[in-house]
Amino acid sequence: MLQIARVAQKTLGDSAGLVREFLLRQITPEGGGVDRAGRPDLYYTIFVLGGLEALQAEIPKARMEPFVSSFGDGAGLDFVHLGALARCRAAMGLEKAPHGLADAILARLEAFRTGDGGYDVKAGAPYGNAYGCFVALGAYQDLGANLPEPLRMVQCLKFLETPDGAWGNVRGMRQGTVPATAAAITLLHQLGMPIHAGAGDWLLAQTHADGGWLAVPGAPLPDLLSTATALHALACLDRPLPDSVREKCLDFVDTLWSAEGGFHGHWADDALDAEYTFYGLLALGHLSV
Repeated sequence: MLQIARVAQKTLGDSAGLVREFLLRQITPEGGGVDRAGRPDLYYTIFVLGGLEALQAEIPKARMEPFVSSFGDGAGLDFVHLGALARCRAAMGLEKAPHGLADAILARLEAFRTGDGGYDVKAGAPYGNAYGCFVALGAYQDLGANLPEPLRMVQCLKFLETPDGAWGNVRGMRQGTVPATAAAITLLHQLGMPIHAGAGDWLLAQTHADGGWLAVPGAPLPDLLSTATALHALACLDRPLPDSVREKCLDFVDTLWSAEGGFHGHWADDALDAEYTFYGLLALGHLSV
């Protein structure tokens, strides 16, 4: 994802500097990425770091490392923030991490593995979900480790398939969602598993008439998260993007751009943050190739 996000600079041109400065402004005095309430948060920190990496900008590690290090091996963190800690430690440089830290973080992550081989944000849950699996595999990759029993995760994803040829985030959904389907496709691709061709057809059917992707069929507005992840999933499938879809999607992403250097999440979103700005870079990267 970081590799393709780097290509966004081709489309951004001189505006890449505005994005870089916006991301740097998202770093709080404590050294963390700022959330939408103005507080430092590990989760938002991953998008500040990812955005700066995508722009090949220098990361102010001396400023940010104390904040990341303050979480130690993740004791007391929830599942999502454990995954964020793994990403942040990787961005800071694993060679500088205390000995055994990566193993300790992953051991805590395993407490969230479910009976069906997936992961859930709640420890002890019987069934995993697409988002949990995505966070977990990303953490293992960030920390340079192999996911234990990967076929069990594939089994979990099988139970998340929906009758319309997509995936839901949890078991029993009657129709798929774009974020869950994109996550499942990306995971299966990373795990080297075959993916049925109809998944690409389903994704392309969820585009909005004015560009971008809907999170679920019939949603009123497209959003940037769904758009960026759908584009990434289609790339995993080696599915060419029709020119008409590409042009409308570029227009859609442009409507969410702000001269302040960030991206809004959707047309009704008044705020700017590092998370959606990274999704903007990811979308532009795919649309630029």
